[in-house]
Amino acid sequence: MSHLSREKLDLVNRTRKVIGQLESVLRALHDDNSCADVLQRLSAARGAINSLMAELMEEHIRNHMPRNSKSSEEAADDVIQIVRTYLK
Repeated sequence: MSHLSREKLDLVNRTRKVIGQLESVLRALHDDNSCADVLQRLSAARGAINSLMAELMEEHIRNHMPRNSKSSEEAADDVIQIVRTYLK
């Protein structure tokens, strides 16, 4: 995935942050917190997941898709397929 150890460390740290946010949601549910509180925590976790997903998709597109070997239409089709696959 990541080609530089610093980038990898950043992705690992961001993933741990998401895990912490989801654990916070679980605690809020166990503690019978208000629906608004649980929804706010879920929203924050979803935002962090979406951001992490976008970062990884960008890295995949930039570093793992073949360059200059496809027409722009074929490359666009590849990007569309990636978006459809991972943003369901």
